[in-house]
Amino acid sequence: MVKYNIDMNKLSIDKKVKIISALVEGNSIRATCRITGAAKGTVTRLLESVGKACSKYQNEHLRNLDCKNIQCDEIWSFCYAKQKNVPEDNLIMLLHL
Repeated sequence: MVKYNIDMNKLSIDKKVKIISALVEGNSIRATCRITGAAKGTVTRLLESVGKACSKYQNEHLRNLDCKNIQCDEIWSFCYAKQKNVPEDNLIMLLHL
């Protein structure tokens, strides 16, 4: 029976911070790989793991908030299109929300 060293491929905290920092700054996954030297699969697995942790935190802590305004500065970077590519009718509708 072959035993594997499960600690062999663990990322250091420093490496995880570098990867997440690059992604948060708006770099693509491929650019993050080039910057950090990490493999694409490593970056995507870490991104998935951090996303799940963020979702869990938000679901547990952001409850019953009495919000009057919500600011979404970076919304276009997470949507399918940049503002310049959104049809005029959709843009007008979004501005009235």
